[in-house]
Amino acid sequence: MKKLLISMLAAAVAVPAAAQQAVPVIAVPPLSSPADKQTSAGSTLAIAWQATELIAQDLRTTSEVLALPPNQQKDFYSYPEVTAPTFSRWRAKGAKALLTGFVQARPDGRLAVGCYVYDTEKGTELGRTGFVVAPDDWRRAAHKCSGLAYKSLTGAPGIFDTRIAYVARTGFGTAQSSRIATMDSDGLNHSYVTPPDGLVTTPRLSPDGERLAYVSFSGGQPHILVRDLDSNEERPLAGTSLPSFSPRFSPDGNRVVFSMTNGGNTDIYVTGATGGYPQRLTTSPGIDTSPSFSPDGRSILFESDRSGTQQLYVMSADGSNQRRISFGGGWYAAPEWSPDGEMIAFTSRGNDGLRVGIMKADGTDARVLTSGPRDEGANWAASSRELIFQRVDVAGRPGIYRVTLSGGEPRKVTVPQDAADPDWSGARE
Repeated sequence: MKKLLISMLAAAVAVPAAAQQAVPVIAVPPLSSPADKQTSAGSTLAIAWQATELIAQDLRTTSEVLALPPNQQKDFYSYPEVTAPTFSRWRAKGAKALLTGFVQARPDGRLAVGCYVYDTEKGTELGRTGFVVAPDDWRRAAHKCSGLAYKSLTGAPGIFDTRIAYVARTGFGTAQSSRIATMDSDGLNHSYVTPPDGLVTTPRLSPDGERLAYVSFSGGQPHILVRDLDSNEERPLAGTSLPSFSPRFSPDGNRVVFSMTNGGNTDIYVTGATGGYPQRLTTSPGIDTSPSFSPDGRSILFESDRSGTQQLYVMSADGSNQRRISFGGGWYAAPEWSPDGEMIAFTSRGNDGLRVGIMKADGTDARVLTSGPRDEGANWAASSRELIFQRVDVAGRPGIYRVTLSGGEPRKVTVPQDAADPDWSGARE
C-alpha cells in the first residue's frame, strides 16, 4: 500500500455556489505532456490518455458531476495550455468546469502528474494538485485528480482513491469457508488478505486504508486481529482470551473500539490500535456492540438490547453520557456515523425484513433507503453521499451493493465470489 509523494502543487479548492444548484458539467480533455518519453509503464502520452479516460470514468460513476466524454483527436491542447486554457473553447461545449493536467517523465524514472480544475465561466482556478509517482502508480494519481474535480464542484471528498474490504465466501453450511479480500473502489487490484480455509468476519479498514482489523474464529472463538496491509504483519488487538468482535478504527486511526464478552455480559471497549490494555466503556446488562466513532472522535455510537429490543445509543468517547437515539418501530442495529458527521446509517428490522436506512445524527428523520428483504451492514463512502452494504438474494447468496442517499436501485459490485460484510476506507495517503 504505497503512499503517493505529494511534492509539486499545493491543493487549493473552492466550491462554486452554482455547484450546489445544478449538476455541473465538466470537460475532461486529454492530459498533455511536455515531451513524449518512454517509461516502464508506457509512453507519457499513452499514460496521459489512459489517465484521462480513468478520470472521466470516475466522475461518470457519480450523480453529482457530469463529465463530457474525452475526445483524443478534437480536444487535444498543448502543454502551455494546462495552466492557461482558452475558456471560450470549453464554454462552447457546454462545460461549466474544466480539468486540465499533464504527465511528465522525470530524470529519476518517476512521473510528475499534475491536475488543475477551472471555472470556465469566470475563468478562475478552483483547485490544483500534483504528485511524483512511480510509473506503475499512475492510476492512483489519476484517481486523486478525479477527487480534486469532485471536491471542487461538490465540496465533498472524492471516493476514487479509496479501498473496499469484504468477506469472500465459498461453499455452504459446514463446508463454508471465508477469507478477507480487498480491492480499489473501482474493483481493480483485487487481492486476498487471509487464507482460504478459515472463518472470518467484519473486516474494518483504517481511515487511510493502510491497516485492517477483522474477526477470526481460529481457535474456536472470535478474536480481533489487526493487519498491516503493506507488510502483512499481523497481531491480536487485545491481549486476552475473552471473545472480542465488532472492531472499528477511530478517525485518526490511533484507537480501535470493539465489543468483548466477559462473564455473560457484552460491553464496548477501546484500546490503542497498536495494542494496550482495553478500557471498558459500558456496563449495562445485555449486549452492547457495533460501536462507531463520530468523525471528531468525541462520541461513539453503538447498538444495545438494554431496553428489551436492539436500539441505537450514543455516548461520549470515555463512556459517559449514554443515551438512546432510536425510537421507531422494530429494532435498529449496525450504526455508523457519516464522515461529515451529519448522518447515521443503520440496519432496521421489522415485519418486512432487513433494510438499510439513514437518520440525522441526533436520531431524527429516519428513513429507509433499500427494499430488502435482507439488506444490512451499511458503511459510508468518504463523500458521505453513498453507502455500501450486504444484500442476500432469494437463493441465500450474499453480495455487495452501493446506493446513494437519494435512493433508487442499488448497484451491485462485481467481485469473484459471494461477498459479505463490506467496508469502505477514507481517502488513501
